[in-house]
Amino acid sequence: MARASKSALVLCMDVGFSMSNSIPGQEAPFEQAKKVIQKFIQRQVFAENKDELALVLFGTDETKNPLAEDGQYQNICVLRHLMLPDFELLEEIENQLQPGSQHADWLDALVVCMDLLQKETMGKKYERLNIALLTDLNTPTCADQLDIIITNLKKAGITLQFFLPFPVDADEGADRGGDAAGPRHPPHGGKGLSREQKQGLETVKQVMTSLDEEDGLDEVYTFSDAVKKLSIFKCIERRPMPWPCQLTIGSSLSIRIVGYKAVCEEKIKKTWAVVDAESHQKDDVKRETVYCLSDDNETEVQKDDTIQGFRYGSDIVPFSKVDQDQMKYKSDGKSFAVLGFTKQELINHHQFMGNQVIKVFAPREDEHAAVALSALIRALDSLKMVAIVRYAYDRRSNPQVGAAFPYIKEKYECLLYVQLPYMEDLRQFIFPSLENNKKFAPSEAQLTAVDSLINSMMLVEEGEDGKKEDIFKVNHIPNPQFQRIFQCLHHRGVNPGAPLPPVDPWLKSMLDRPQAVLARCQGPLQEMKKCFPLKEVVRKKEQKTSADVFGNGEEPNAKKLKLDEEDKFNLAEISEGNVTSVGSVNPAKDFRILIQHKTMPFDQACEQLTHRMEQLLGNRSTDYYMKTITCIQAFREQSVKISNAEVFNGYMQSLKKSVPDRGLQEFWDLLVQDVLTLISKDEVESSTVSKQEADQFLKSEEKEEEAVIPIQDDAGDVDDLLDMM
Repeated sequence: MARASKSALVLCMDVGFSMSNSIPGQEAPFEQAKKVIQKFIQRQVFAENKDELALVLFGTDETKNPLAEDGQYQNICVLRHLMLPDFELLEEIENQLQPGSQHADWLDALVVCMDLLQKETMGKKYERLNIALLTDLNTPTCADQLDIIITNLKKAGITLQFFLPFPVDADEGADRGGDAAGPRHPPHGGKGLSREQKQGLETVKQVMTSLDEEDGLDEVYTFSDAVKKLSIFKCIERRPMPWPCQLTIGSSLSIRIVGYKAVCEEKIKKTWAVVDAESHQKDDVKRETVYCLSDDNETEVQKDDTIQGFRYGSDIVPFSKVDQDQMKYKSDGKSFAVLGFTKQELINHHQFMGNQVIKVFAPREDEHAAVALSALIRALDSLKMVAIVRYAYDRRSNPQVGAAFPYIKEKYECLLYVQLPYMEDLRQFIFPSLENNKKFAPSEAQLTAVDSLINSMMLVEEGEDGKKEDIFKVNHIPNPQFQRIFQCLHHRGVNPGAPLPPVDPWLKSMLDRPQAVLARCQGPLQEMKKCFPLKEVVRKKEQKTSADVFGNGEEPNAKKLKLDEEDKFNLAEISEGNVTSVGSVNPAKDFRILIQHKTMPFDQACEQLTHRMEQLLGNRSTDYYMKTITCIQAFREQSVKISNAEVFNGYMQSLKKSVPDRGLQEFWDLLVQDVLTLISKDEVESSTVSKQEADQFLKSEEKEEEAVIPIQDDAGDVDDLLDMM
């Protein structure tokens, strides 16, 4: 029978009077415990799993629980019953969770949590039932019913975790006193444990060792350690999805296989939506798309009267939906066919491509397939060979050619499939050899300095047992982009009006060079500076003659240059005729002439120029994009000269908003390279745009993925099997 995929967890937090006590300069246990709960719930919210969560507080001023009768189980409050965590719960904890002024027995609170779990999970299937108790143990406890509590925990299959402000062995360090070797660290608040805390700690040890004699105490954590571990947001959990297929060799040999994604680039789930600015409701905003002809009247065209066109050179070739279906490459269906074998050394690592690595296993219940696939894997491994295969996820997907490498571990063996490039995917570049140029030949000292630097920056070290250890484990580093987005989402969710927080220091330092490497490479870096000195090249000044300094009776250079430009301009005007409008051949030049001669009002000339630019942008080609950028340069230049920034800035802002919908990201990237931004107040006083806003303008928002065709060219839902092995 399949196991349930969700868990039920009760967070039980002590908010009593003692939790607020702390010495100056140290954070109170209440605040530490609150951080632990907040960060845990944040992870659950962003992971989007099905785990349900409840919150129980003890030490509260009020009593609100179903067991509160005859003066028992007092000052214990069930704040949240078992349900999926959400932003509403985070907001309640942020704004409403306050320390109380009473004391409560943490064993009574544990009984209330057990009762809540048993009642609210009755008739449902859960993979795990867990209680996490956060307290400083600084309240008297009645352990008369302790054996009954432990028995019921085992019977119900409930696991238990404790979070304390001090380590579980704090009382041992305190008992050793001055005879203990090494420095002593105060366990809590700079003081030793109180009598209640010592008794509570003994009770905790008794409970945890009774539940698990060997590893029970491993489930007792400190607040500080928990905050560090929970600071990393947990991404959306992915269930392993099998991809069943047949591995074929020729027409007579077929082996049943199952594939799972082992490596795949994780992407943020796109959940951005356009909502009303006041009500924040998506339903209050409706989007309508209207198709119009590019004529003077902008005649509206019905969607049924339009078809898709494919740009082929300067022409557009129309294709109907029937044509599009027929032109797609169609395969026979799923495929993992071996085309042949080759040596592993002939498969270059720099030619690996695709966005996934697939592990190929034999099905669990098929013993014959397991034997056949194992023989193939071990034969490839012993001969140092790989299989070249044709891979197709299904009949709708484009086929791939890839390499299947043998992969043998202690507990399992499989094939690792990696996609290889087609001819069009390869980029051929030819560069001159540095060895033929004696000018660039390095000396022996320079080669030695580089070797020393590389050795000092090695990220692999030998441990005490002689085994090599990786000191920079990339697979343990979370994606900083995800962490920052989740941090901002949580902050804005619970603090709608507050500015976004700065990036956490631990997030900034995540991709820094390891401290051990940083210390080792200082010497080699200094040697590199000596061997490869940098010299500033000073441009020689041209010698000036007396005629340059005092003049030679001719007109000043600036005036002469201006007259030359006017002469040149007049000659061009005579040869080409008078310019009366912005044409399509050289719109930028026409615009400059119109503005300089004041042939028409500035607004009218700008309107004609923007109309030409829109026509150019309708042609999806780099040549047209470059011509449009020339127009924008002329537009900006003339706007600055006549001190009119309003028209230019307005057009640029509307253009930026239309980039995603019109698919002009390539054009926008070219615009960013030329740094054509808004006109700021520093350039034109009448501008309403500050220098900072102008600098930020070109930083476009994250590109949204467009699902134009629902067919995925890559492999489908295939996931890692490591958790199932």
